Amino acid sequence: MMQDLVNLVPLSSGVWIYLGIDIAVAICLLFTLRLMSGKMAAVSTSQELGSNDNFAFGISVAGRMLALCIVLSAAAASSDNNGYLGAALSMLLFGLVGILLIKIGRILHDKIILNRIDKEDMIKKRNTSIGVIDSASSVSTALIVSSVMLWVDGADWNALFAILSGFVVTQAILLIRTRIYERRFIINNQSSTFQQTISKGQLAVAIQHSGNLLGTAIVVSAANGLLTYNPVGYVSNLTGWLIVGMALSLILVILVILAKKVVLIGLNLAQEVEQQHNVGLASIEMVLSVGIALIVSGLFS
Repeated sequence: MMQDLVNLVPLSSGVWIYLGIDIAVAICLLFTLRLMSGKMAAVSTSQELGSNDNFAFGISVAGRMLALCIVLSAAAASSDNNGYLGAALSMLLFGLVGILLIKIGRILHDKIILNRIDKEDMIKKRNTSIGVIDSASSVSTALIVSSVMLWVDGADWNALFAILSGFVVTQAILLIRTRIYERRFIINNQSSTFQQTISKGQLAVAIQHSGNLLGTAIVVSAANGLLTYNPVGYVSNLTGWLIVGMALSLILVILVILAKKVVLIGLNLAQEVEQQHNVGLASIEMVLSVGIALIVSGLFS
């Protein structure tokens, strides 16, 4: 009778053991990430999250934790093919690589992409806008890195090099996307730059730009369905992800512009979001960027 109501896919007998291993490793790595977040910022995570009620710090750490979980999900997808010990080692390896890349990505985002502000200092000073963008950049990095992890075959040095290539592509595309946004921003707001605006805590702009970052990462992740993995094709893997990623990003920009003109017709987005701090409208823009990216990604995946 139950079989007539629910048709389940047959599961291996050890699936619950693999689940326990994956969750145990993930929890340990998430706890490690929380401790590292405080150590790197030279603060106590318990004090910042509890006594100080630092929302910006909490949002930033939450983004890094979600980013780590996204990376671990890629490792978990193939963990049951490696045996119990192999599953644990695979989760641990990819988790540690994920933590390292998330950390490096935050440093690059701070020093190169948002090069005119001190992101860590702003987060300590409870700048929620910076926390939101920092969180979005971490998740964006993880989305593309996890996509590359699912694209590669195995966990050898060739796969690791491909993952590092995907990471480099991620930072390059996010840098270009941010610079394009900054150029458009200064055209509409000649009295202030994008980085000056978010340093003042302008949340609407932070939400709007976070949508750009997340949407770009989602659509670039679809490149794993368009490219063939070559274990020793180091240059072709890198250039392939960069060229296809940039092409998909351009397609997304065009589609989002069209979607905003139709869906948000009659609204002056620059005035409402960038000058009047309309968080609600910025949230809709963010959803349109992410939503269109999901549709494009679903098509090519």
